[in-house]
This record gives sequence, structure tokens and C-alpha cells, in this order.
Amino acid sequence: MKDAPLTRTDALAAWQDFLPRTGDYATKRNHVVIGHPHVSRLSAAMRYRLITEDEVIKDTLMTHRFLKVEKWLQEVCWRRYWKGWLELRPDVWTSWRRRVAELRRNLPPEVLSKADAVAAGQSGVACMDAFAHELIHTGYLHNHARMWWASFWIHAEKLPWELGADFFFRHLLDADPASNTLSWRWVAGLQTPGKTYLVRLSNLEKYLSADQLKQTAGSERIADGVVTPFLQTDYADRSKKSLPAYPVSYTQKNQRCGLWLHADDSSPEIGPLQTLQPVAVAAFNNPSVYQNQYRLSDQRIACLRKVLTDGITRSASHYACPATLIESSDTVVSLSDWAQAQQLQEVVAMAPTVGPIHDLLPKIRQHLNQLGIQLTLIRRESDTHAFALAGAGFFPFWEKMNRHLQATANDQAHFPFFETSHAL
Repeated sequence: MKDAPLTRTDALAAWQDFLPRTGDYATKRNHVVIGHPHVSRLSAAMRYRLITEDEVIKDTLMTHRFLKVEKWLQEVCWRRYWKGWLELRPDVWTSWRRRVAELRRNLPPEVLSKADAVAAGQSGVACMDAFAHELIHTGYLHNHARMWWASFWIHAEKLPWELGADFFFRHLLDADPASNTLSWRWVAGLQTPGKTYLVRLSNLEKYLSADQLKQTAGSERIADGVVTPFLQTDYADRSKKSLPAYPVSYTQKNQRCGLWLHADDSSPEIGPLQTLQPVAVAAFNNPSVYQNQYRLSDQRIACLRKVLTDGITRSASHYACPATLIESSDTVVSLSDWAQAQQLQEVVAMAPTVGPIHDLLPKIRQHLNQLGIQLTLIRRESDTHAFALAGAGFFPFWEKMNRHLQATANDQAHFPFFETSHAL
């Protein structure tokens, strides 16, 4: 299996390789085979915006008829739907993080030991243990396998969904706060209340290869009809909030500005900040926070460093100014120190979505304000458009996005809302 592309150059190459196969995506995507040739493996690159959804959508529509690639486009749009849904209900994220800490403190030792054993691939169900080992060793798991394994954790092993979602978040190279949290809630029957996803052996037999099914130990525990729903309490406030009103364009001011680059959007040179004229660019890498607060795997920490390094390298070239990756134990303090040292009057960044980086914004803004430095956050217009449609379920969202994309496909000279790079 090829490694996930973690630089923009590699992501663009991987995308060009997969683009001709998007027409077959609908019929082949659910098959979980060794090497994963039927899926793009672009999830990590898109999560960190090494390549944007806009670029992928535009290139797809310029290459294929809409109906042939509708399922592929739908899956690309799921990412924005989850992000938009969480932007409207940020307490779901904070509640999950709080619950992970509470469960780790308060669960009986035998339950925590069981959870650790299942996460280590020691459940005794061979196919599920193989998935756990694949995730730990590669940082990747096919989406269908993620659903099976999450259902096994929750409904077969009767373990808290929050700890299973935390295991994925710590190891998946493409771990996205919205997609990961909300997908686990969906499997648990919390995202769509009462609608659970139950793992069935017949489903695995349909979509796994014969080689993957050779080891049958424990299969009786996931036989059809054996796994039943294990309903858990929803501790999150699901009430809808207003979307943050971020501008979708930037007007250069007659003052010293610097660009803050972060992993939620590592390609600021594509889109509304393309013509920014910063005097300096900085990104902040926090391995101690990754390890101590989020317990991320070494592989995931290395992934974040590689993404930020690539973003800084591209920014130095594009913006023709000093660009630095700063190793730090405190992003808030380090960003403020950098801004002060550069004598900045304004720090500009792409707006982080709900998650770890977004959680830092109140303190960052406070520290910069104390120094008399303005923080300006910009959101891509296509994100603003999509997030506003994500107030209810996915299929009402998709109906609106479907119409928008079909109109776009019929007017390829304009591609409204779609920011792209000539690199494609």
C-alpha cells in the first residue's frame, strides 16, 4: 500500500493518478482490499488542505459527466457537511473531549483494560484485530472498515463510543475533528437518534477478499443477528448556533502583517490569501501538546510536522518572505512572541474549523490584543456557502449541493465559489 501523500506535490500527483478512476468509484468503493486501490487515499491531504475540495471538484467536473461521478462528489462533500454541522454545534466537540478525560479518570480499571486491549488488536475477533493493527501501523483504515470496527467497539464490546473515537483520533493520519467525532456518534445512534449501525459478518464476507477472511477466530461474535444496539447517553448540547461571520476576502492594509499557517488549511497561497503581502510567515509545531493533551501517536505527530514543513516551504516561495516552522510547547505564547518580534500590526490566517486549533483562538486573540496586534481570520467562500447548508441532515444538504454542482458543471467557465490553482 502506498503511503498517504503528505506534501502538496505528492497530493497533486496522487490525485491525477486517481482522477481517471473516479468514474468507477461508486461500484468499487466499498470493497476493502489489500492496498486500497479503489479509494483515492487523499483523505489526509484534503484534511490538511494540501489539496482543496475545490480543486478536486473542479477537476472532476471538467473530466467526467456529473452522473458518472455523483457518488465520488457526494463523498467529497461529506467532509464539508460534517465540518459545517460541527461549526453550527461546537459543543459536540468540546463535550466529546471532556468526556474522554472523564472516562479515562472514572471508568473501572477492568473496563479501561478491556478498551486498551481491543484498541491494541487483542479482542480475539481476528478480522477486527487485523483492522486495529492496520490502523496502528499505517495510520489509515478504509472507511468501510472504520464503520465495522466502530460498530464492533460500541455494540459488540459495549465500550464507550468516546474512547473509540479517541483511539481513531490519536492514530488516523487523516483524523478530522468533525468527520471522526460525528461518524462515531452516527454509528452509536446519537447523530441520527435511535439509528445505529450494526456490524454483520455477511457484510464483511461480501466486501473483504478471501485472503482477509482466512482467519476466522471469534467470527461467531459478529455473526448476523448476534450484535444488538448498545445505546449510550448523549452528553452534548446539540442546539444550533450561528455560523461565525468570517470575511471571504482580504484587502491589504498599509501596515505590517504576518501570515499564521496552521494544519487546518496548509495552502493559504491558494484562494483568498493568494495576493497577501506578509512580511513573515510562521507555523507552530507542538509535539508536547500532541503527546500530553491528545496522546497522539508518533506517526500522527510526524505527519503534522511534515504537513507544516511543506506548507512553510511553499509559503516561503510564494510570498517571498521569511517563513519559519517554530517548535513550541505553547502556540499562544509562541505566536504572540513571533508577532511582536516581527513588529506586526496584524496577523492573518485562514479560519480554523472547530477542533484543537480553533480552541486556541480566544487566548490567541486576547494575547495579540494586549500587544495591540489585530487577528484577522478569512474563510474560503466555498466553505461559507457549504457550511450554511449543513443545518440538518446530509441528504437535504446534498440536494442543495447537488443542484449547485450540476449548475457548476454546466457553466465550467465560471465555477462560482470555487477557488483553484493553475497547478492542476
